[in-house]
Amino acid sequence: MALAPLPLLTPLTANPLDISHWLLALSRVQVSVQGQERLPHHQPMVVVSNHRSIMDAPLLMSALGRPVRFACHHYMSQVPGLNNLINALGCLPLNAPDKGQTAFFRRAMRTLGEGEAVGIFPEGAAPMVNKTTPDNLNEFYRGFAHLALRAPVDELSIVPVAIVARRETSNSVVPLRWLSMFDASEPLFQQSGWHPAVFYREVEVLIGRPVRVDGRLRSRYRSRRSSTLPTELAQCCQDEIATLLKRGCV
Repeated sequence: MALAPLPLLTPLTANPLDISHWLLALSRVQVSVQGQERLPHHQPMVVVSNHRSIMDAPLLMSALGRPVRFACHHYMSQVPGLNNLINALGCLPLNAPDKGQTAFFRRAMRTLGEGEAVGIFPEGAAPMVNKTTPDNLNEFYRGFAHLALRAPVDELSIVPVAIVARRETSNSVVPLRWLSMFDASEPLFQQSGWHPAVFYREVEVLIGRPVRVDGRLRSRYRSRRSSTLPTELAQCCQDEIATLLKRGCV
């Protein structure tokens, strides 16, 4: 299904979902969504997706039809102006790479405990700073699986989502090393080259099969025999998104 046209809204007083609609309307991107019937209703979610564009968070929020508190890179919370936008979208900035992610995990688990949705881009920052093709998918980090298994709720769903760019533009916006002024601990900002900026013109959002996380899985996670469970969950979601990308990019 296609997202219905929306009136322009002022981002100054709108909630995160309204802001997402406003940003997409402003960018004039054509968006279609498949698989919305798979979404769990009135339940906390951990949303995982491939990630190549700064448009991804508002795009996914609009496609899912509910606010999602997306993890974002630490440096984004340090850049004037950009930090205002991520705050308005309700994003959860990660801690600096050399500080560990304990504080981030606490905020994310509190969000899930309140019945909300948390979004994670499990490829990390590399696809954002290196030029990639729409069908590219890097190895997933397992942090989102640990988050889902530790969340203080009876049940939640991990929802894998594929973003398939049909038409896009890409520009070089800033030397990567300049960004080290905002986050000197990020190794990606120590390399030469420019930070690319991908903007979608036509994009399809494909919602995959949710993974149910309940008491049974948590009992297995707490068992000493369950050390592979986060890896299994991460691989399951990566395979689902890879399948959706392959289907969507033909």
